[in-house]
Amino acid sequence: MIFCSDIKTNETASCKWMDSSLHGAAFYGKIRKAEMKTLIFNGSPRKKGETAYMIKTLQEKLGGEFKVVDAYRARISPCIDCRWCFEHAGCAVQDEWQEILSFIEECDHIVIASPVYFEEVTGMLLAVLSRLQTYFSARYLRKEEPVPKKKTGAVLLAAGSIGPREKAESTAEMLLRQMSCDSLGTVYVNRTDKVPVREREDIIQEIEELAEKLR
Repeated sequence: MIFCSDIKTNETASCKWMDSSLHGAAFYGKIRKAEMKTLIFNGSPRKKGETAYMIKTLQEKLGGEFKVVDAYRARISPCIDCRWCFEHAGCAVQDEWQEILSFIEECDHIVIASPVYFEEVTGMLLAVLSRLQTYFSARYLRKEEPVPKKKTGAVLLAAGSIGPREKAESTAEMLLRQMSCDSLGTVYVNRTDKVPVREREDIIQEIEELAEKLR
C-alpha cells in the first residue's frame, strides 16, 4: 500500500491511523483514549509544495490521528462506469480504494487539500474521488445511506497566482457532502509563486482557527 503517507516526513507509511506526534508513532503500549481520526485527500503532485505545507500545519494544530491519501501516488483507478454499484454496495474495482472506503466510514473528519489548476482542484484528485460514485448510487438508486456516521471537514486550497477560488471550493465541498461530511470552512492562499505559505502568518492563523473548529 502506498497511498497512506506520514506528511511530516514524506515517507511511505503503513495504512494505520498515524499519531500526530513528531515521532509519527502508531498505537503502542497500553490502550489509550480514542483520538480524533482525520482522513486527508492530498491532490498535489509535489511532495514538499505549498499544499503539503498546509496539510502539515493543520496536522500540527489539530492533533489526533491521520491518514493521508496521496492522489498522485495511490494505486486507485478512476471510476470506469461499470455500474456495478447501481445494485451493490461498495465497488467492483479491486484496488486501494477498497480500504479507503472503510477509512471514510471510520473517521471523524475529512479534509480535501489541493492546488488550484485552471480554477479547479487537480485532475488526479478528481479521478480518485470519482470513485465516490458508489455513494451516489447508494443514496439515489438503492435508497441506502452508505456513510451513517456524520462528519465535519474542511478544504485547503493553494494557488500560485490570483485566480478565483469559487469553482475549486464548490467542487471540494460537493465531494465532502458525498462522504456525509459538512465543511466547516476553507483556507485559501494565492500568489504562492511569489510568497510561500510558510511566510504567510495570516494563512497560518487561518489554519489554526480552522483546526480549532474541527476539534
